[in-house]
Parts: sequence; C-alpha cells; structure tokens
Amino acid sequence: MTLPATYRDEAIVRMADGTVKQTNLLTGTEVWTVPGRGDRPLPSALPEPHPIDFEKGGAFCAFCEKRYLETPPEKERLVRVGQEQWKHLSGLGADELFDTIADFRRIPNLFEIVSYNYWHLNHGHIPSEEQTRRMAEYLASDSGYDHIMRLVQARLRASGTKEEDIEGLSDSELLQQANGFFSGGHDLIVPRHHYRYGATQTDQLAASGTMTPEEHEQYIRLTISSMRNLYDLNQSVRYVVAFQNWLKPAGASFDHLHKQLVAIDQLSVQSQSELERLRKNPAIYRDILRVATGRNLIIAQNDHAVALAGFGHRYPTVAVWPTGEAYTPWEASPEQIRGVSDMLHAVHAATGAKIPTNEEWYYRPPSVNIPMRWRILVKWRISTLAGFEGGSRIYLNTIDPWRVQRRVVKRMLDLRQKGSIAPMAIGSETAVTTDLLD
Repeated sequence: MTLPATYRDEAIVRMADGTVKQTNLLTGTEVWTVPGRGDRPLPSALPEPHPIDFEKGGAFCAFCEKRYLETPPEKERLVRVGQEQWKHLSGLGADELFDTIADFRRIPNLFEIVSYNYWHLNHGHIPSEEQTRRMAEYLASDSGYDHIMRLVQARLRASGTKEEDIEGLSDSELLQQANGFFSGGHDLIVPRHHYRYGATQTDQLAASGTMTPEEHEQYIRLTISSMRNLYDLNQSVRYVVAFQNWLKPAGASFDHLHKQLVAIDQLSVQSQSELERLRKNPAIYRDILRVATGRNLIIAQNDHAVALAGFGHRYPTVAVWPTGEAYTPWEASPEQIRGVSDMLHAVHAATGAKIPTNEEWYYRPPSVNIPMRWRILVKWRISTLAGFEGGSRIYLNTIDPWRVQRRVVKRMLDLRQKGSIAPMAIGSETAVTTDLLD
C-alpha cells in the first residue's frame, strides 16, 4: 500500500542518518529514535534472583491469598470451579474470606489516588443504601470490626499521623475513616498468584503473559465489569481511568500483578485532546491504521483485534485495537472480549515478565456521543526521560517501531508454536485493511 505523502511525512519518517522521527496523530507528541541503540537486549527490571522461600507460600506480599486481611474488604471475587468454570462471589464477611481461594479479587485501594473525602466534600457523595448495609454487615462480626480498625490505623500511620494522635481517636472517629473501603472510587483487580506456575526463583513472577488465555480473559472481564460499576459511584463521575503498572520502574508498589481503576470527575486530558482531533478529522483512526499497514507495523490479528507497533509514543509501545464498529469495553460481546483479551495476552507474553510496562486503556466516556475507539497500549518502560525532553518537548525513544514489530513478531511465533498464546495470524500472515475499523 502506498501512503499519501501527508500521512507519511506527518506520522513517521526515517532521516538520511537513520534517525526516525514520529508524530502521534492523536496527541501531537513528537518522538525521535536515534540509530545505534535499538538492537540491544532489553534489560531486566528484576533484582538478583534467589530461591523462593516456599515456607512463605501464599504470603509473599499483602496481595497474596494468606494475607487477605491486609487489604480492604473485597467487593467481589472469582473462584475457579473445575478447569473452565468460574464462580462469582460478593459480599463476603471477614469470617468467610479464607473459605475459598480467589483467583481474582476486586478490592478497594488502601491508598486511594482520588479519595472518598474528595468525592464527599467536593460532590456531596455519601454511601448508597446498599453500601451502608454492606458496611454494617461487615462490621457486625468481631473479625470484620477488628479488620477495619487495623486498616484505618495502618493508613493513618502511613500518612504520618502520630501514634498518640491515633490512640486519642474514638472508635466512631476511626470508623468515619472507613467509608472509602465501601464507597470509594479506586479499585484494584488482583490475580491470585505471586509467582508463575512451577517457579523456583524469585524473578519468576506471575505476570499478564504467564497466565493462560482463559485466565487472562477472566482478568479482563472482571476489569471491564468493575469499570462500568464505578460509573455508578456518583453522578459526577465523568471517566474511569484503567491502567496496569508492572514492576517498580513502571510505578508499581508491589511485584504482584494488579490493574487499577480510578473514578474521576472530569474527562481525562487525553480524552479531551482526542475529541478535538476527532472532530476535525473523523477518519483519524483509519489514518493510524493506514500508517501501520503501509509501514509494515502490524504485529498480529484475530477476528476481533489487531496489534501494531505504536508510533509517536515516549516509550516503545504495542497497541491493541479492537476491530469492527466502535464500542466501549462494557458494550463488547463475549466473543469480542475474548478476542481483545487474547491479543493483549499475547502482547504481554511476547514482551516478557522481566520488562517493566504500563498498560493504558483508552475508550469513549459514557457522556460522549462521538465514536471514540477503545484501544489498549502496552508501553515498555526501559528508558528515563531527561533534560533534552524537558527543554524541547521532543522525546527520545530507544527502539523505533519497526524494531518493536520485529521483536514482538518473532517472540509471538515462538509462543504460538508452544501453544502458550491463542491462535492468531502473526506478522506476514495478517491481512489488515482500514475497513476493519468500520
């Protein structure tokens, strides 16, 4: 396919010396990749490995299955029943938490980005009747009451409150600090495993790509349903930010996989910028796909999604685009969710668990009627921004999109042969055209 010069020159061009200049069509971000750095092995972000201490099995961190009482009361969990069936449980009391082992949990974040007090004081938010009843039922048992009091005190200590000040608070004053556990807007989706199946060393962490495709589908399904649920938190919720930080260089506080969902009271800056560009150019998504196909940046394809090497991003990026008509995540059919999940799982598996990544979700907010497209970006956090970027607003990316495409395609082919990812067309097997976004 021959690209019109406007698309070719604006989006991505290789200079005579090998420097690649890229522009993100949705944000305007300018990125350069200088020659000579992109073929190096990607560094591991994990510390020196040691043998796993199996005496700590199930209790390696606060997200593990034997430490449920170190996180706020869960909102729901998925439990595997047999090989391919899953049971959904909600409203568990503290006495019931250890009756089953959760394969996936939805829990409030102990340290919210946007707190309950933010919603309460700025938007008059109060717990719903259902949330009030849930809190009362949880506190009715001694174990539930003790759980909540310990968590409130732990959060106060972490925020710098002096021990004598905590001791001076009455139980009722402490319990007022617990409303966010039952009516907050920042949730985590936490898988069960800390280490992958069969792990013996501490660098063999369980990651998105080490799940089976079936497990990953459940992870995505719970994420999507939880996103939709958070829009009902308060009428002032305009957007729910969905993301995943993997490993400390990408911002993770735990080396235990989890996604984060944060309700906010405005459209994201990215959404507002994208809407402005989409109004000016309704074909902008097709333009992106046209650049990707014309420049051989397509990585993989199945019936419901394509993966491509992103361009114009501050970090090496793989983008997963659902195909067909535009839809929000919760409008997707079961088949569409599985297709997107399989593609995202394959991208993570090909990236590898030792590479720090940010997974970012973009989609149409419910209050917007323009058909913005859902997509998921996986960014490799393998470089550090420095003074050049700050002074120029031109970002240096160490690996150009073609090298990203070649790395991921090669790895995906190996994984498919081993049966580690779902069936899909990879590399030269793909047949991507811009009408896939109709």
